Amino acid sequence: MESVARIENIAKVYQKGNSPAVYALRDVTLAIPRGQYIAIMGPSGSGKSTLMNILGCLDRPTNGSYFLAGRDVAKMNDTDLSKARGENIGFVFQAFNLIPELTVEENVEVPLFYQSVPKAESRKRAIEALTLVGLNERLGHRPSELSGGQQQRVAIARALVTKPSILLADEPTGNLDSTTGEAILSMFDDLHQKGLTIIMVTHDDSIADRCERVVRLKDGNIDRDDLMKVKA
Repeated sequence: MESVARIENIAKVYQKGNSPAVYALRDVTLAIPRGQYIAIMGPSGSGKSTLMNILGCLDRPTNGSYFLAGRDVAKMNDTDLSKARGENIGFVFQAFNLIPELTVEENVEVPLFYQSVPKAESRKRAIEALTLVGLNERLGHRPSELSGGQQQRVAIARALVTKPSILLADEPTGNLDSTTGEAILSMFDDLHQKGLTIIMVTHDDSIADRCERVVRLKDGNIDRDDLMKVKA
């Protein structure tokens, strides 16, 4: 299968002054096929967040190579890296990270502002994304007027509005009750069925069971990489 992203022999080392080096990742190699639904799991300190930050172009590795949509990230300057991130990656976090002063459609438009998308086109795409997540009747509302589940739907719409090739989700149901969390996970299932590549950090085995592949990290290494089921 075609890889939408690929990391090879990635290491991330943190060192401050004369303190001992801390290896967050050690020689990690991972290919992300287009359209796959992947869970990233592991105990605290295993390297999950570091791996997600590198995949999301929020951080650069100390060693190794990262190819995003066929391009070598190491050869990009900060401007090119920001552009590649905006075009290819959508982010959904446990905290919704919405701007309280903005309406839901204005929140969804924020990534398009940084891509210099014209206002009319930006608004059109924001409404389309909100319709996709079932919030077209909440236009004009601000985050404080929405439930937690609705706020996370806005965050998902914001992640989707740029039409990314990869959706990165970090514990996206962590702040939600079980019923609302199930509704959000069902939305991820639907997005996957439509062909979106999804990489989700989770500590919940029941959530990982919904994925096609589970990558487990331990001490900065890939401990296990299990293909759970074949995509229909």
